[in-house]
Amino acid sequence: MDDKTVLTRINDLVQEEHQLRTQVQSGQISSDDERTRLRQLEESLDQCWDLLRRRRAARAAGADPDAINAEPVSEVEGYLQ
Repeated sequence: MDDKTVLTRINDLVQEEHQLRTQVQSGQISSDDERTRLRQLEESLDQCWDLLRRRRAARAAGADPDAINAEPVSEVEGYLQ
């Protein structure tokens, strides 16, 4: 997945997040459904941002960014801030 594809995925996830918030405000979905899906979106966003950062770091270090793969959500969510 190249940087442009990762950024497109990030934008799609953010757009879905906005749609969820609109749907819950209009009563189309429940707050519980919103929370469940938002959690999944947050995890996917974290995974995408991590992949993008690692690709950019590889490129800056002279390595092949295409050799970088997404880490599992469990790994990304376990990072210390």
